Amino acid sequence: MTARIGNHYFSTRPGVRSHPTQVRATLRGRAWTFITDRGVFARRGVDAGTRLLVEAMRIAPADLVLDIGCGYGPVGLVAASLAPQGQAVLIDVNARAVELAAQNAQLNGLGNVEVLQGDGCGPVAGRLFDTAVTNPPIRTGKATLRRLVRDIWQHLRPGGRFYFVARTAQGARTLARDVTEVFGTVREMERKSGYRVYEAVKSGDS
Repeated sequence: MTARIGNHYFSTRPGVRSHPTQVRATLRGRAWTFITDRGVFARRGVDAGTRLLVEAMRIAPADLVLDIGCGYGPVGLVAASLAPQGQAVLIDVNARAVELAAQNAQLNGLGNVEVLQGDGCGPVAGRLFDTAVTNPPIRTGKATLRRLVRDIWQHLRPGGRFYFVARTAQGARTLARDVTEVFGTVREMERKSGYRVYEAVKSGDS
């Protein structure tokens, strides 16, 4: 992936013409169909890091879940299916991704999903969540990632869980150390195919 193409994922409006298609995946034992498009992450199919995150994350039935950088929705929509008495709020800066995530929620029969466009946690100012998940935008740089981690911490209830995935070769362990500075502790949950999934828990007395 070149930087030029990668930048489409972080733009409000992707600079490539729309050409939607469908992909299928089995995640958490359920068959899913997703509409994808050019200018969104992993448009050809759910990538290995996302799969690892989806299989590792712990979602309770009544959780209020926040998915930052949702893309066309695989992580957040699986979370919504695991929280039938709760809700998943999906956010992405990319307008095309937001439209796709909303379509995919309907396509897969999920009514407990809210999809918002915006940067990071901005669209949910003042709201608190039980769980946050992200396949973070590593290419945006360390400063952006550190700001995102701090914002996620502020939007979690005490005891709230944060799950994230990153490539080992793209600084997963460095990101885990940055998260540790904010949350206090981080636990590696899974490691496979060059990716690592971590869990951080907000202190119950925060």
